[in-house]
Amino acid sequence: MNRLRSLIFVGWFFLLSTVLAIAFLALTPLPRRVLMKAIKLWSIAVMASLRLIVGVRVEIRGREHRPAGPALIAAKHQGMFDFIGPFDVLPDACFVLKKELLRIPLFGWHCRKTRMIPIDREGHARALKDMVRNARERLQDGRQVIIFPEGTRKAPGAPPDYKPGVAALYRELDVACTPMATNSGVHWPAHGFPGRPGTIVFEFLPPIPAGLKRAEFMRELESRIEAASDALLAEGL
Repeated sequence: MNRLRSLIFVGWFFLLSTVLAIAFLALTPLPRRVLMKAIKLWSIAVMASLRLIVGVRVEIRGREHRPAGPALIAAKHQGMFDFIGPFDVLPDACFVLKKELLRIPLFGWHCRKTRMIPIDREGHARALKDMVRNARERLQDGRQVIIFPEGTRKAPGAPPDYKPGVAALYRELDVACTPMATNSGVHWPAHGFPGRPGTIVFEFLPPIPAGLKRAEFMRELESRIEAASDALLAEGL
C-alpha cells in the first residue's frame, strides 16, 4: 500500500510541478517577489499532497531561532524535500546550488529569476568569490541564504562530509550562522520516492555567532547539525 501511495504521489508531484512551473512563466516579467510568493504556494501544495497521499507531515521546531530577516543558514541535506519545504518555512529563501541545475528547463529559468546562487564546483577560488559576492547581495536584499554544507544529499546516518564553502561564507560575510537539522531522508530518500508515513522535521538550532576561527566554526557547525539530526532519527518520527 505504501508503494502504491508513493507512486501516486510521484505522478501527482511531477504533474503539479510541471503545470505550475509553466503557469509561473507568466510571472517572470513581474518583480521577483511575485514569483517567490507563487513558489511558496507550490511548496504548500506539495506539503499538502505529501500529507494527504503518503501520510507524511511536516513539523517546524526551534521557531524562536528561525530567521525572519537576512541570515545565513547551514542545513542538513538528505533529500529533494530540503529544496521544497524552506520556501514555505522562511520569508525569502535563497539557495546556494550547483550551476548545472540552471540548465534544467523551467526549474533553471525560475532559479535565475528568483536569484538563487549558482556555484561552479570546478571553479575553485573564483567560484568561492562569486558565491560570497552573490550571497552578500542577497543578504542586502533581506533574504535567508541557505547552503548545504555537505554539498550534496546524504542518506540518514551516513558519515558527514562538510565542505569549505560554508566556512567561506561565514568568514567573508561576518554574520552569524543558523544551523538547521532534519530527518527528511527517512520519508523522502535522496535516491528514491516518498514512502514511509511519519513526520519530516526541520529544526532550527541556536545561531553560531560571527567571528569564530574557521576550524572552530566547522567543528561547532558539524557537531550541532549532526547531533540534532541524529536525535531526530532516533525519535523514529
